[in-house]
Amino acid sequence: MQKHQVLSVLVMGALVAVSGCAGTKTYSSFTNEAGALIAGGDFGNSTMNNTMVMSGEKNYVIDLARRFDADVGSTVTFEFNSSQLDQAAKLALQKQATWIRQFPEVRFRVYGHTDAVGSQGYNKSLGLRRARAVVNYLATQGVSRSRLEAVVSYGETQPLIVTEGRERRNRRTVTEVSGFVQRHPSILDGKYAAVVYREYIKSAEPRSTLSGIVGTEFQTTE
Repeated sequence: MQKHQVLSVLVMGALVAVSGCAGTKTYSSFTNEAGALIAGGDFGNSTMNNTMVMSGEKNYVIDLARRFDADVGSTVTFEFNSSQLDQAAKLALQKQATWIRQFPEVRFRVYGHTDAVGSQGYNKSLGLRRARAVVNYLATQGVSRSRLEAVVSYGETQPLIVTEGRERRNRRTVTEVSGFVQRHPSILDGKYAAVVYREYIKSAEPRSTLSGIVGTEFQTTE
């Protein structure tokens, strides 16, 4: 075979190989956003999480959530197979509402839980009814519904006490800070001075007038 014929065969082979590769999806990632393959379809959520961390918003939400739980308690409990609020629950939610009203730019979520008695489907529905009952009551205490969500029910899947039987501590709702109305903590800058002043005045009150904040009415165990 002549030299020019060998060269022609090599060139034709290379063209065939390239044309064969052209039909594959080897380079399809170049038509998508950067990181799409790594993110597994959740690229937008990853970006949002990174933005919140870098802006400080995520840490601020966590700090506020911890303070809320320490100040007034985030949990109320329920009777078996019930979403009705008893007097102890209402007293606890009144304390929560007072705290929530002091932070008008903060949003909250209420998570509903049940014990393990009953089917998973029924318990999920019951947990959501409990969360909605709490949202409804907080709304009667002057908290805007636009800042309250009862969108998640864990049903029986996240018990405090691991047991198959009835357990009141598992039949609960948890109110948590979920974010900010305008998506950034700096919106509190113009109002935070009033919050600090309120805390300063409260710290000067005699201890006897503060005893109700951590009263036994919140410990509603069977």
